[in-house]
Amino acid sequence: MFHSKITGLGFYVPENIVTNDDLSKLMDTNDAWIQERTGIQERRHVIRGEDTTTSMGIKAATIAIERSGVAKEDIDFVVFATLSPDYYFPGPGVSVQKELGLKTVGALDVRNQCSGFVYALSVADQYIKTGMYKNVLVIGSEVHSTGLDMTDRGRGVSVIFGDGAGAALLSREEDLTKGILSTHLHSEGQHAEELVLIAPGMGKRWVTDIINENDPNDESYFPHMNGQFVFKNAVVRFSEVIMEGLEANNLQVSDIDMLVPHQANLRISQFIQHKFKLTDDQVYNNIQKYGNTTAASIPIALTEAWEKGKIKEGDTVVLAAFGSGFTWASAIIKW
Repeated sequence: MFHSKITGLGFYVPENIVTNDDLSKLMDTNDAWIQERTGIQERRHVIRGEDTTTSMGIKAATIAIERSGVAKEDIDFVVFATLSPDYYFPGPGVSVQKELGLKTVGALDVRNQCSGFVYALSVADQYIKTGMYKNVLVIGSEVHSTGLDMTDRGRGVSVIFGDGAGAALLSREEDLTKGILSTHLHSEGQHAEELVLIAPGMGKRWVTDIINENDPNDESYFPHMNGQFVFKNAVVRFSEVIMEGLEANNLQVSDIDMLVPHQANLRISQFIQHKFKLTDDQVYNNIQKYGNTTAASIPIALTEAWEKGKIKEGDTVVLAAFGSGFTWASAIIKW
């Protein structure tokens, strides 16, 4: 039995900064309204033709690999989490294998939206724990901006999301007091359509429907979110899954050195921080700068926190996420 340890981290965001004032020129909104409800001040949007979900993931992965000291030929597997792949199929994992020049290793694509990175981390962790693989590359990357409704109709959702990518290289660790101690995954599909993108799909809204109908009033191909309902469920599930992870490892809330929550909404993170009585030094948020980057949000925030020296060897680090599905997850890490 082994543990898996994060040996390298990296992230990449597009250079194009989009402020709240920029969005106010496209829709009926303003900086004060957005900050009050989400905490977001700006986000990054790709410039079409320059960055894609895959290319950003590769850039983040390249940094993570270099920092890990692991040679590319020693990477055994790729797990790529995203809700916004370049193609309907195949998923971006195989493109990573090609562009990074990896051996013909397996590539798995994970579709768990906001909790996608923690789910992907859990998959990689289990492969390493069982001895099947030694080094696994995990990526979370998203391009939201090209699929948002940038009109008054979509402002409740479109002001929230940004583009970016983060990556982690997981390696085998024989010291069982270090690395990922445990991961915890959950879902509740009865609320799937409270945060959903219906089309294009092969279910209620077929691709051919959109191509043939060309209905300008059809909202099914833009994200839909029942914001208040999502918020109420998120604060409950965040708390539950964090406590589940701590209890599984005989830890207390006071043992948390750094909580890195999914950057869904600053108000959710602040609610959890207040509930657990954590200080500002114990919680890392960067949604103010990047918005909600879904599967990329945790690896971006985790990388930034580590780069700033806020995570040190021996620290207990907790990752937690909640999102569409509904799915939610946590990971307890001894750095």
